[in-house]
Amino acid sequence: MGDKKIFATPQDVENAFYEALECGDLDLMMSIWADDEEIVCVHPGGSRLLGYASIREAWKQIFDHGNRLEVAISQLKTVSTPFAVMHSVLEQIRIRNKSDVMAPVAATNLYVRGSMGWRMVSHHASPVPPLPTETPDDTPKVLH
Repeated sequence: MGDKKIFATPQDVENAFYEALECGDLDLMMSIWADDEEIVCVHPGGSRLLGYASIREAWKQIFDHGNRLEVAISQLKTVSTPFAVMHSVLEQIRIRNKSDVMAPVAATNLYVRGSMGWRMVSHHASPVPPLPTETPDDTPKVLH
């Protein structure tokens, strides 16, 4: 697991997480995770991954696939305590060079503060169903 950077804030960890995701940087991705076998990661549509080794292997497979992603974050909601912070966000994920392929994802990221600064202990991402699109309709609308 090697030497890891000290992250001063949960936001620093989150920024590094999304940078690693966009760059496909496995070393950076794993530097943000706590050195703890209790860490948890759930990718959209995937099973629950427990522990550093299984999470590292899953990210390695994702990054080895070769697609680079662009991620836009919105609707950040935060719950904070002195030693833990939870971020709930909406991610708009787009595969670079495929502008028509977008994947909206709801994600919850949990960070804890320890002796080596802040680290991620949980990332849970779920696909968000697309909003229904309205089609022009000449039928009169009746409100009750």
